[in-house]
Amino acid sequence: MNNYKTDVLIIGAGGAGLVAALNAHKSGAKVTVLTKEYPTRAQTSMAQGGINAALGHAGEDSVEDHIQNTLKSAQGLANEEAVRLMCNEALEAVAWLDSIGVPFSRTKESKIAQRTLGGASAPRACYAQDYTGLKILHTLYDRVMAQGIEIKNERYLLNFITNKDKHEKSYACGATILNIKTGEVETYEAKSVIVATGGYSKIYHKHSTNAKGSTGDGIAAAIRAGARLSDMEFIQFHPTALKNSSILISESARGAGGYLLNSKGERFVDELLPRDQVARAINDQIQAGEEVFLDIRHLGEAFIMEQLPQERKLAKLYENVDPVNDLIPIKPVAHYTMGGIEVDKNSHTKLKGLFAAGECANHKVHGANRLGGNSLLELIVFGKQAGKNAAAWAKSFDNAIETSEQTLSAQNFVKGVKYFTNQIDFYQKHQFLGNIFYNNAGISKDEMGLKAVLGAVRQIQKEIPFMGPKDKSNIYNTNLVDFIEFGNMVELCEIILVSMISRNESRGAHYRSDIPNPNDMAYKAHTITWKEDGVLCADFME
Repeated sequence: MNNYKTDVLIIGAGGAGLVAALNAHKSGAKVTVLTKEYPTRAQTSMAQGGINAALGHAGEDSVEDHIQNTLKSAQGLANEEAVRLMCNEALEAVAWLDSIGVPFSRTKESKIAQRTLGGASAPRACYAQDYTGLKILHTLYDRVMAQGIEIKNERYLLNFITNKDKHEKSYACGATILNIKTGEVETYEAKSVIVATGGYSKIYHKHSTNAKGSTGDGIAAAIRAGARLSDMEFIQFHPTALKNSSILISESARGAGGYLLNSKGERFVDELLPRDQVARAINDQIQAGEEVFLDIRHLGEAFIMEQLPQERKLAKLYENVDPVNDLIPIKPVAHYTMGGIEVDKNSHTKLKGLFAAGECANHKVHGANRLGGNSLLELIVFGKQAGKNAAAWAKSFDNAIETSEQTLSAQNFVKGVKYFTNQIDFYQKHQFLGNIFYNNAGISKDEMGLKAVLGAVRQIQKEIPFMGPKDKSNIYNTNLVDFIEFGNMVELCEIILVSMISRNESRGAHYRSDIPNPNDMAYKAHTITWKEDGVLCADFME
């Protein structure tokens, strides 16, 4: 049997997972990090614009202004205590990143350079050209390697292992994992577990800036294990993705002074409004038959090459336009998921021993609409918190760990899905789901469209046994992994749609064209979803 033991098991090796690993290791815990791909491919690398901290290097700013901007963007659904913690720790977070070697862009005075992103009252986003997330991720990875922390690649999460204590209370104590290289099921026993698996925007298929792996695996496994999810209806659409490929063009292009133009050459929106407002304004133009473009020509070639080199490369590669001379055709697409695994002020989920950080977690700092520049900050602040607290939990852990039954269940599952027929192509179904989600459960939605999509999702759930993997082999069976990912996405699609239908108002990124105004009396609260005996349950809680 492939059975491994550790103190703190971390699922996911993006920014949040690596920060958690460094801090759990620093706290004296034996740490094992598992990732289904490779750390340097994590979605963190796509956070181009910057990381917020009220340093005041580029203009007057304060931590209190950062807090108020974040609360305003969250549309009444942020936890102020959590927001204050995140914003207060921002200066220390950026100083730490600077100390470990993140190559931030600099002012003439050698201070960390800052730019303005949407919804910010001052230039607050500390950046490294337009590669901020990538540079942070690579630096964290180097640091983890230098500390000798174990990372195992190509390990796919199947389920979390849970046991019950003497009071019949469940606790997490490991995970069952598919070794993609060998096709074998591995079992990892752990005294505490951290989920850092990222978001679920890939349910929108080609209408997303996210990489292939953003399928919500950790979130789906968490709700099956007994954790609760919250605010799953809040999905942020980035205003500026390339029209034909959905490749992200960073908000830094607008922060630097880029314009949004329609086919008539008209500017139709303040480019630095919060993302939900800008995305809706662009969508309205497109629905009216206009094309929409990002214009940075006036910034000049020297500035573009110094500050926005990646945006120029992406536009030339994927749209065959040179932003120095040409307009960039864009559209809004799914980018970031505000909802996720519900956690408390210690990054602890409802399931004891299970912690979460990063985009898969809901610390309630983003509310209905994330402020640009806060995602990288969140993963540093709460990744650190999750790592320290998971290590402390592991140190006091004194329960038994029994894994045999759940390991056998995982082995039977992997064997069983290979017997599913392939009468229906699940790749086509994913594309179909992405299209109907984008059109009916995207930037603008209404009850009729949402219920139609929910009906389609529930039909797909019934058809899952008829759309199994064609590849029945063991070694590097990526077709099998894709199928399990698809199953996780379908499971989350139902939860998202139930949450969208239940929230009968418009708030932040959740815009209902049939109910275009917020309703604070009824819905200034969080949607909570959980499962009881496999049945989905939902409610609103403040």
